[in-house]
Amino acid sequence: MALLIPAVLLLLGLVSILLITITTEDVKKVPVFIYGIVLDAGSSHTALYIYKWLSDKQNGTGVVTQHSECHVKGGGISSYVGQQGAAGRSLEACLNQAVDDIPKETHTHTPVYLGATAGMRLLQKSSPDVSDQILQEVEHKIQSYPFKYQGASILSGQEEGVFGWVTVNYLLENFIKYSFTGHWFRPKKPTMGALDFGGASTQITFSTDQNMEEPENVMKLRLYGYNYTLYTHSYLCYGQDQVLKRLLVHIYKSQSPSETLTHPCYPVGYSLQIKLNTIFNSPCTAKLAPSTSGYDPHGSVMVLGGGHYEFCVGNVSQMFSFNSCSYSRCSFDNVFQPNVSGSFMAFSAFFYVHSFLQRLTDITVNSPSLLEEASRRLCSMNYSQMLLLAEDEKRRLQNYCPSSVFITLLTLNGYGFDHASFPRISFQKKAGDTSVGWALGYMLSLSNQLPAETLGVRKALTPGAWWTLLFLFIFLVMGVFFFVFHQARNKRTKGSCESESQL
Repeated sequence: MALLIPAVLLLLGLVSILLITITTEDVKKVPVFIYGIVLDAGSSHTALYIYKWLSDKQNGTGVVTQHSECHVKGGGISSYVGQQGAAGRSLEACLNQAVDDIPKETHTHTPVYLGATAGMRLLQKSSPDVSDQILQEVEHKIQSYPFKYQGASILSGQEEGVFGWVTVNYLLENFIKYSFTGHWFRPKKPTMGALDFGGASTQITFSTDQNMEEPENVMKLRLYGYNYTLYTHSYLCYGQDQVLKRLLVHIYKSQSPSETLTHPCYPVGYSLQIKLNTIFNSPCTAKLAPSTSGYDPHGSVMVLGGGHYEFCVGNVSQMFSFNSCSYSRCSFDNVFQPNVSGSFMAFSAFFYVHSFLQRLTDITVNSPSLLEEASRRLCSMNYSQMLLLAEDEKRRLQNYCPSSVFITLLTLNGYGFDHASFPRISFQKKAGDTSVGWALGYMLSLSNQLPAETLGVRKALTPGAWWTLLFLFIFLVMGVFFFVFHQARNKRTKGSCESESQL
């Protein structure tokens, strides 16, 4: 038995050496991060997002997280019409930040994508040559940086809606989760719908098993071995910036000819001198410009706040058409939409307007009646009251009343949310540390991080190493057990002998 102790110690040494060897091999294979960049070229501004994931977890088996973000100063790239090279130059500060944020040794392997949305869709429709020129300018600028350029494109409204839906459900781990046993599995919970309210368009996307009467609104996806049927629609010219312009146009045309307009949605005490060419310079409003000889596109009007909620609702309602429907059910403007089902996440301007409403009115907006009450209370405030409560929002204060009224009409009258379904809308800016929007879903799809088939098992060690460790562990436990047993037996035998000798 004297040899048992050295044997156990030798065994422990062998296990330690094996563990050190395996650990050393793991250290040699310490997974490094792979980075990806997406430039979200929206209608009102451009944002650059940097994502990262572990290099040993390709093809959707790893969790992609947001590393950092940068917001480009100035307007969206579509606002640089007639300014050669300006769209590309506007991206320099954020691209320089990306160079600093991403480790230098990974620069050449870092894919970079640019996706343009509704602002460029509008420009592409009105001036395709100008749209192509701006895309070429930003492409040239991005290619001058040490990243792996993957292209710049204009997303369709359907793509924007679907990528937003993918982002929401990926971040909420509704597709797959990683268990402590080393398995990927599909959580037993439904997916969440996505509501996006941008500068030039708004999107609604959700999974449904209802009958789809309009094929253009259907998108079928297969992710992680499961099929999803989505309803999605994008409303061009219904983004926040374009809605506010269209509203100004409607008020101007209903009150002209006059050098002073009363805007029922602007707070009392607010005034603004507006040049007419700034409200008729969009494809969403250009066709509404007066054709009379007395109209001067270079002229201006004074706009005064009227602060009248009912008149505001009446004017905003004119932007929707609920009168005709060629299907069993429509949202507005003769667009087919099945009944909303399940939970939804509302982001982008939805979040900012909802947050501002709650901040200034102290009303928790979680039902249709409270949404209407908060909008009414906000629209009844004068400019001085609003400025006192939210001076940091001074540049945008006048727009929150019309935006809140628009969101009320859009969600309740348009999309059809009611007292049962509206509380299932979650207004969010981020999920965890990641900004919610279409950008992450866009990169996941283009970088093949979303496999169609199911995923298998992933373990930190190879199966052979696990079996070896398990065998050695069992052998060690048995050795220690027998050692302790024999030691105890020897003590009892020795004690018995000593007792007999004393007798």
